[in-house]
Amino acid sequence: MMKLTLFLSVSFCVSLVPTVCLAAEKTEIENQWVRVIRLTQAPHEKSAMHEHPTSVVVYLTDLRQRITGADGKTRELKKKAHEVAYVEPVKQAEENLSDKPLEAIVIELKPGAPKAIGWPVKLDPVKLDPKHHPVPIENDRVRVLHTILDPHVEGPRHDHPSYVVVYLTELHTTQTLPDGRKIDNPRKPGEVAWRDALTHVTENVGEKRAEEYQVELK
Repeated sequence: MMKLTLFLSVSFCVSLVPTVCLAAEKTEIENQWVRVIRLTQAPHEKSAMHEHPTSVVVYLTDLRQRITGADGKTRELKKKAHEVAYVEPVKQAEENLSDKPLEAIVIELKPGAPKAIGWPVKLDPVKLDPKHHPVPIENDRVRVLHTILDPHVEGPRHDHPSYVVVYLTELHTTQTLPDGRKIDNPRKPGEVAWRDALTHVTENVGEKRAEEYQVELK
């Protein structure tokens, strides 16, 4: 699998130089394994040079940027909303070439983090229900599932290791745990969540197709 070396930046502008912006970010989740940040960039903004560790990036909007690397070389990056990428450590600056704002979720994988709890899984959703769990990315650090459930579909009982969820669509699901407890899970597009390793059954109780990325840690 090809590993990308391009990245999206969120930014806020310095008042003295309105066309050049400092990298800004909103941390949504942080623990010993990951830091999950929400990135946004206004139309035609330029970010300052900045660095990120190895990350998984979920693009919530279309993206068109000019990337300037630490060596001064430039290239153009285009992405569609709901694409996902595995990004190696990078130092660069970005300019939003679009007339629209950009938004993405970046899941930074902390260097030296301990092994994730629950990997490998015994009840593997990819093997039990491959139709609803395609795998766009897998390597020695993560497995990314693109979970898709049509209305009123219930998946099989399955396991996950520790993982991050990025919700792509408005949805309403329930999770039934091994002890019988049922957790109600209404979500909006772009929301994120951390989940410890667990076994559950997921059902889409809503009237819309439910889509999300599950970034499982190894």
